[in-house]
Amino acid sequence: MKDGLIRVGAGSPLVKVASPAACAQAAIATAKAAAARGVRVLAMPELCLSSYTCGDLLLSATLLREAESALSTYIRETAALDMLSFVGLPVAHGGRVYNCLAAVSRGHLLGLVPKTHLPNYGGCYECRWFAPAPACNLSVSLCGETVLLGTRQLFCCAEMPSLVVAAEICEDMWVAVPPSCAHTAAGATLIVNGSAADENINREGVRRSVVKSLSARLHTAYLYADAGEGESGTDMIYAGHCILADGGRVVAERLPFAPDGTLAVGECDLDRLLSARMRTNTWVPCEEGYARIPFSLSLTETAFSRAPAQNPFLPRDKKAALRAHARALDIQSAGLAGRMQRAHAKTLVLGISGGLDSTLALLVAVRAVDRLGLSRDCIHAVTMPGFGTTARTRGNADSLCAALGVRLSCIPIHAAVGQHFADIDHDPTVRNAVYENAQARERTQILMDLCNAENGLVVGTGDLSELALGWATYNGDHMSMYGVNASIPKTMIRSLVAHVADEYFDAGEGHITKILKDIIDTPVSPELLPPDGEEIAQKTEDLVGPYELHDFFLYYLLHDGFSPRKIYRYAAAAFAGQFDEKTIAAWLRVFFSRFFTQQFKRSCLPDGPRVTTVDLSPRGGWRMPSDASAEAWRAELDQLIAERGLS
Repeated sequence: MKDGLIRVGAGSPLVKVASPAACAQAAIATAKAAAARGVRVLAMPELCLSSYTCGDLLLSATLLREAESALSTYIRETAALDMLSFVGLPVAHGGRVYNCLAAVSRGHLLGLVPKTHLPNYGGCYECRWFAPAPACNLSVSLCGETVLLGTRQLFCCAEMPSLVVAAEICEDMWVAVPPSCAHTAAGATLIVNGSAADENINREGVRRSVVKSLSARLHTAYLYADAGEGESGTDMIYAGHCILADGGRVVAERLPFAPDGTLAVGECDLDRLLSARMRTNTWVPCEEGYARIPFSLSLTETAFSRAPAQNPFLPRDKKAALRAHARALDIQSAGLAGRMQRAHAKTLVLGISGGLDSTLALLVAVRAVDRLGLSRDCIHAVTMPGFGTTARTRGNADSLCAALGVRLSCIPIHAAVGQHFADIDHDPTVRNAVYENAQARERTQILMDLCNAENGLVVGTGDLSELALGWATYNGDHMSMYGVNASIPKTMIRSLVAHVADEYFDAGEGHITKILKDIIDTPVSPELLPPDGEEIAQKTEDLVGPYELHDFFLYYLLHDGFSPRKIYRYAAAAFAGQFDEKTIAAWLRVFFSRFFTQQFKRSCLPDGPRVTTVDLSPRGGWRMPSDASAEAWRAELDQLIAERGLS
C-alpha cells in the first residue's frame, strides 16, 4: 500500500440458488483466498449472498431474512481479514427492496450501495423486484448496525489517503452517464462493480472494452466482478468474468468459465491515476452530497504480482506491439510528407551514419516520398566520415542507401574539421568536447548548406532518449528542420528498425533485411573518437548508462510524474535479475542530473511529430525552465541510496 500501490481482486463465488447460507460460505471462502494473496480491496458479484437468479423469490420475506443472516455470517467470519470487501444482497427498507452491495471491513458493515439503473429487457425484469437507488442517502439498520443506504458514499482509507472507494452495480456501468462519473468527481480513485451479466458469444469483448474505457476516461481503477456458473441456467448462463483495470489497462482478469475459485488479482497504482487527473483541466471536482466513511488497513508494502514491463512505451502483447510499430511509422511518414509539401521542399536531406537513428529516419523518408508518389531520388542521404567512423557503419550506410534507391553523397569532414581546429588554435590530440562537437557541427553545417542549394528540408535523426540525457551537440546533431524521431526512445528505435526488417521486405529484398539486422547489432555510438582498430571506441551506453534503464526512467517521469523513489521501485522490480539495485540507483542519479542540466537543449528543439505518449517538445509535451534545480530530486534519491545501503 505504499507509494500508491495496492493489490486488489475480483472473484465470483460458486453460489447456490436461493440458499443464502451456502452463498455466504462461498463468499467467505473467496474472501479468505483473496486475503491469502494479499488482496486489500475485493469485489464480488451483485446478489451473491442470495444468488441473482432467484426470480420472484427475491420478494420473499424468508429469503430477505436469510440474506441478512448470510451477511451477518460473512461479516463475522471475515472480521480478521485486513481487507475492504463488497458482497451483493437484497435489502428491504421502508416497504421497498434494493439490490445492494454491502461494504464490509474488519467485522463491520460500513455501508450499502444500491443499484441505480434497473434493466427491463432480455428476460431480465429487475424493476419487478427492486426499487432504484434513492435520491439521497438513507439511514438503515442491518445486521445490528446503523449505516447509510445510498449511492453517494465514499469509503476512505485512513492509512492511504489516495485510496477512496465507491461502488456501482452492473447496469449502472452501461448507461450514458454512469454513477462512477459522479463518484470520481467526488474523489473516488477505485470503483467496484458487482455485476450479474449473462454470457453470450459477443459479451466478453464488449464488457472488457467498457471496463477499460471507464477506467481510462475517469482516471480510476475499476474492479468488475460478474456472477458465475452457480447461478440458474434456466434461460441464461453466467460465466464469472472478472476484470481489473487501471487507467485503461487490464491489470488482471478471470476469464469466463474459469475453474471454481479462480480470482483476478493484480496491483493498481492510485498515485499514477491522481497524477493523470492533475494533467486534465476538464476534471471538475464535486463532493456535494457525498458521505465519507472511514476504514482502516494495515500499511504494508505491496509487492508486484507481475513485474512492470521493461519497455513501457510499447504494449506487452505482441500483436498490439506490431500495431503500435506500424502506427508509429505511419505518423512519422505522414508528418514528414506533410511538412515537405507545406514547405514546398524539393528534396529531403539527411545525414546517414549506419546507426539506428539515421537508419530509421531514412526508412521514414522513403515512406514519406512513396506516400507522395515522388521518386526516391529526391532523398539526398549524406555520409560524412570523420575521425571515429568505422568500416562497418560506413559500409552499412552505403549498402542501405543503394538498396533503397536513394541518392548518396560522401563528404569526408577530416580536412574541414582540421582547418577549424587550426583556426581556433585547438590541439587535435586533445580529444575533449571541442574535438567531438566540432565534428557534429561541421556535419550539420554541410547538411544545412546542401539543403539551401537544393531547396530541401534537413531531416533530423536524434531520438527522445538523447534529448532527455542531452546526448546531442548543441547546434550540431541537435538541430534540423524536422525531427522525425524526436518523441521515440532509443529502445523503440531499435524495435522499429527490427519491425521494418521483419515486416516490410519480400524474399527478393533479403539483403535489405540483412543490412538492417547488422545495424541493430551495432553498438550505439556517435563515432567521434578514433576507433580501436576497426572496433568502435566510443560506446554511448558505457558513458551515460543503459538505454533500457534511461528510457524506463524517462517514461515514468514524464508520463506519470513519479518521484525518484517510486521510479527506482518500479525499475528494481522490472529489471530484477538483469541489473542489481545498486546499478539501477547509480544510473537513476545520472539520469536526473543530466535531465535537469540539459533542458536548455530541449528549449529550442525543431518541429517533429509526437509519436509516443510522451515528448519533450517545448511547444507541447514538456515545458520546463532551463535553470530549474534538481536539488529536491537528488536529495530524495540520495536518501533512498543511504536507506538501502546502495552507495
